[in-house]
Amino acid sequence: MLDGLIYATAIAMTLVTLWRLPAALRFRDPLRLALWGCSAGFAVAMWCRVPEVKYALDRSPITDLSALLKYLSSMLAILAALNYITAIYGKPRPGRTPRHISVSRRVSRVAHVSAFGAVAAMVVLFFTAVDRGRPSVDFATDHAGQWGAAAFISIDYVYLGAASATCAYQWAKASRRAEIPALRLGLTLMACSTVIYTLYPTVRIFTVWAPTGASAEVMRSVSDSVNILVACLWATGASIPATHTAVTRWTSWRTLNALYPLWRELTGAFPHVAFRPPRSRFREMIRTSPPLDVRLDRWTQEIGDAVEQLRHHATADLLICAEAATESLADPEPAAEAYWIKAALQNARWGRRAVLPVEGLPDKPLTDSQAEAFWLTRVQDVYRTITPEQVCQLLDEAGAPGHRPRVYPRDADRIAQGRSL
Repeated sequence: MLDGLIYATAIAMTLVTLWRLPAALRFRDPLRLALWGCSAGFAVAMWCRVPEVKYALDRSPITDLSALLKYLSSMLAILAALNYITAIYGKPRPGRTPRHISVSRRVSRVAHVSAFGAVAAMVVLFFTAVDRGRPSVDFATDHAGQWGAAAFISIDYVYLGAASATCAYQWAKASRRAEIPALRLGLTLMACSTVIYTLYPTVRIFTVWAPTGASAEVMRSVSDSVNILVACLWATGASIPATHTAVTRWTSWRTLNALYPLWRELTGAFPHVAFRPPRSRFREMIRTSPPLDVRLDRWTQEIGDAVEQLRHHATADLLICAEAATESLADPEPAAEAYWIKAALQNARWGRRAVLPVEGLPDKPLTDSQAEAFWLTRVQDVYRTITPEQVCQLLDEAGAPGHRPRVYPRDADRIAQGRSL
């Protein structure tokens, strides 16, 4: 079972690495590069634990090659994690820097400088001071008590423990300040993974210098289990914010797709409110620029501007009649708005227009464009079901615009000032 988990974790880490590679190469962003480097390091370390891969590497011309690659890749992974932390804080700014940021940057600088020395020392010890007469089942256990192997492993684990402790401190602190739940959860899981990677090296250093008598098979199972847990926690934590972003983009795309008929009809009737002429649904949905959230914000504004223009094509009684027609529906408020828009738009197509606008649709307590977009999707759900017969009946009841126009308080001041409506 454990071997199956090792396989699954190695494959998962490889998929995460491949998933992050295009963005890392395309944007050259320090954050993306650091996440990719950490994923790649963990992936290599996990593949070195896969039984068949370990067997092939250990029996290559370089005995116990899997151990060397495993330890070095783990070191590079944690170094990339430190890069991720410093990349989050960005470049140093003039003035007082918070203590946790300055500590993180100092640790990162020391880690980068010492990494080359640590790698060089480990390679020299591995090829000169470690007894590699036969392949090992668990490198640390099989070489316990040997000063060369103990020094080799201690260098790696001291580095891992110190760097992991820094990451755990920074991510735990950042998780408490995170406002987005997905980011808070992701940082918490990543902090948990580095807490384990802080405690585990301490135990392993002790067992290397003072053997416990446990068999190599038992210690290998413990080591593999710990590293599977760390890799899974880190990969899950690092992926949750990205998954949240993907879900947000998918939601925005679906909202755009749902609003397209309403947006197209309104901007078609009032082309001057649109930033650019509407194209076919297919072309609009496959566009990659501008970003989805920008387009959604623009569409809601353009729909709102077009609805404002419809005030010249509605009557004072139109909303009252629309509310009466929809009071028995499951969602009457957006339904009334949909009936009002459909009927006023029909008047606009027939050329019925009043000089003075009627009172607009009721204000809604919407806090942002996303909330407004969700409201408009509820309007669109009813809008697409309205038949021409229902529109004609509504217009017969409400009358035609332009007859005995009413002046509403919010328009009276503008008229008195000689401003155009």
